Amino acid sequence: MARRASFAIHPVWIALVFFLIIGAVTTGYFLVGRVSDPYRTLAPLEVPAYLENSNSLRGNSYKINGTIWNYLASSTQAGRLFSVEVNTGASTEILPVFIPAEFNSVNIQKGQHFNFSVEVDEKGILSVKGLKKA
Repeated sequence: MARRASFAIHPVWIALVFFLIIGAVTTGYFLVGRVSDPYRTLAPLEVPAYLENSNSLRGNSYKINGTIWNYLASSTQAGRLFSVEVNTGASTEILPVFIPAEFNSVNIQKGQHFNFSVEVDEKGILSVKGLKKA
């Protein structure tokens, strides 16, 4: 009587494949988080330095991740002024952010989270160069 060949997958191989899949999913998750930031090439705004002396940062571009806190002022020709809540790690600060008229078509409401590309203009005001809802 002929014997049948038995084929069994060793449990070590099953565990190895399982850990490889988990590693690939985890790596993908972290890569998507980094790649989805449209302003990843810009340096984050150092909020304490800005609050201490905004004139020292004039002409530089930064990124801000924040939540719209309040609507402050509006001009159909100039743009809109909002206060934005920014987490600085240890604390939370409220910054005034000017959004030019070119972004008037963007619906901005209190409580929405945005990624901003800002430039500190000649008067020390944070002027938005680009924005994306987060």
